[in-house]
Amino acid sequence: MPGTLVAMPGVLPDGETVPVDGSLPATATTAVGARGFGVYVHVPFCASRCGYCDFNTYTAAELGGGASREGYADTVLAELALAARVLGDSPPPPVDTVFVGGGTPTLLPADDLARILDGIDRTWGLAADAEVTTEANPESVTPESLKLLRAAGYTRISLGMQSASPGVLAILDRKHSAGRATAAALEARDAGFEHVNLDLIYGTPGERAEDFAASLEQVVAAGVDHVSAYALIVEDGTRLAARMKRGELAYPSDDVAADRYLAAEAALDAAGLSWYEVSNWARTDEARCRHNLLYWTGADWWGLGPGAHSHVGGVRWWNVKHPTTYAQRLAAGASPGLAREVLTVDEAHMEDVMLRLRLASGLPLAVLDATGRAGAERALADGLLDADGYAAGRAVLTLRGRLLADAVVRDLVP
Repeated sequence: MPGTLVAMPGVLPDGETVPVDGSLPATATTAVGARGFGVYVHVPFCASRCGYCDFNTYTAAELGGGASREGYADTVLAELALAARVLGDSPPPPVDTVFVGGGTPTLLPADDLARILDGIDRTWGLAADAEVTTEANPESVTPESLKLLRAAGYTRISLGMQSASPGVLAILDRKHSAGRATAAALEARDAGFEHVNLDLIYGTPGERAEDFAASLEQVVAAGVDHVSAYALIVEDGTRLAARMKRGELAYPSDDVAADRYLAAEAALDAAGLSWYEVSNWARTDEARCRHNLLYWTGADWWGLGPGAHSHVGGVRWWNVKHPTTYAQRLAAGASPGLAREVLTVDEAHMEDVMLRLRLASGLPLAVLDATGRAGAERALADGLLDADGYAAGRAVLTLRGRLLADAVVRDLVP
C-alpha cells in the first residue's frame, strides 16, 4: 500500500475532516479516560512482507523517499506533543496501557522504543502498574535486546509464532524457523518480562491436524502465560489471495477452522490457560492483555503513527497511512489525522454488544432492547448462550456459541 495519500487535512468518504490542529469536539473531552486510557504506537516497518498480511506496513523498498526508521521515533514524539496540546485542557489520567504494534516494532533500536515510552510517561504519566507491550517477530529479538526493552519499562511481549510447521510457515511467507518463536519466548522470560504471548494462525492451506497439534504442544511447552489464536483470513490484494485465485492453494475451510479452534480450546484449557475472549487465552487474570480489554470495553486511547486509529469520548479518527505523508504533516505542525467519525448512539451500542459478547464475562442482558432479548432467548434455546450466565442476567457464549459468535451478535443487534 505505498504511495502518497491526499493532501491535508484530508477526508474519507465515510468520515468527516479532521481539523488541522487535531482539536476534538468539547463533548469528547469532558471525561477522558473515565473507563481507562491507553496509547497505541504503530511501527510500520517490516523486513519483508508476509503473504497473508494487509496491515499498514512497508519494507525498505516500498517506503520510497522521505521516511526512514532512523527518524521514526522523533516523528512519533512529534505526534505525541500534538496529542498533549489537543488534550491540554482535559488531560487524561495516567496511562493504563501502552501497546507498540506493527509491522515489526523491534526493527527499531531498543533505545528508540525506550525513548517513545519515556515520552509517553513524560507527557501523561504511566500508571504505577501500567502494562507496556511490544509486538515482535521472533527473528527480530535477541537475549540482549530483550533485556534492554525490559530495562526500559516494557512488561509484556507478544511474539508472532503462527505455526510450528515449516511447511505452514513457508506458505505464510514467515521468515523465522519453526523453533525460533518458542526460543524467543524463553529468552523473554529470562530477560524478566512479566507476561509473554505467542500468536498462532490456524486454517492455513496444507496445514494438517497434526501440524496444529504440534504448534499447540510447543506453545504449552514454552510455558507462556498468554496465547492468541486466529483463523486465517484471506485479504484481497495479498500474495496469498492471488495464489488462491490462480488455484495454487485451496481457500480456507470453515469446518477445518472450527476443528482447529476446538483443538486449541482443549489443549490450552488442559494446560491451565482459560479463554477470556473468543481468540485469547490466559493463565491468570493478571496475564490477560489489558490493552485489548481497554478496546473491548469502550475505553479511550490515542493511536500514534501512520494509519493508527484513536478513540476519545465517542470520536474515532485515523491517521494517514503512508509514513512519508505522516511525517510531512507533523513537520508542518499539522495533525496527521485523515478523517474521523462521531459514533451515534446506535453505532456505539452495536459495537458494545459485538465486543463485549466475545468476552468470557459476557454482556448484561439489561443493555439489550426487546428485540435483542428475544434474540438472546433463541440463542439460549439453541445452546449458544450459557444457561447459568443467562440466569444471572448475562449473555455468555458457550463453546458452540464461540464458534458462531458473529451469528449470535446479529441476533442480539438485528
